[in-house]
Amino acid sequence: MGPPSAKRFPGPTLVDVSQRPAERARQEIDYGRRGAGYVFGAFQPRTGAALTWSAARRTTATFVAFLEQVDAGIDPGVGRVYAILDHLYAHRATDVLLCALAHPRWEFVFQPKYAAYLHLTEPWWKILRSLAFKGRRFETGEEICAAVAAATAYWNAHRHPFHWGHRRRHRPRRQPGIALLPSVA
Repeated sequence: MGPPSAKRFPGPTLVDVSQRPAERARQEIDYGRRGAGYVFGAFQPRTGAALTWSAARRTTATFVAFLEQVDAGIDPGVGRVYAILDHLYAHRATDVLLCALAHPRWEFVFQPKYAAYLHLTEPWWKILRSLAFKGRRFETGEEICAAVAAATAYWNAHRHPFHWGHRRRHRPRRQPGIALLPSVA
């Protein structure tokens, strides 16, 4: 998840509509970045388990350290481990390739260039950003790291298999082959 910076993230704010004339919703202007960091993440769609790790810089060494942490958390009985990556230089560096040689069950799959919409973890990143940042203001990078860790812990406590493109519907599913009658007003 790119470099989240310490700033205000807009969210739903309540407006007092009882007073007349009603006030417009206002958002505080936030200038500059007060701190930043990088968040690395791993996600297992079958179980919904997630792991995030925050770092001050996005380098090859921090990415290899993250891969080592992910590998330590994966059950040794699991067969192949597929890592879907974008074309960041740190993902294609020599140290990462040497890490892949040291761990033969890992396979790196690079998404096509200019096709971020094909990256299957992007919808999950959107959910995590909403859980961690929406409606909050951060003063330091450490507060961002704590918010991401808390959001990841919440996600793991309520995890479920992740299905891309399937939205929860509020109306009951109908039986196949039975059409709904039109509503008459």
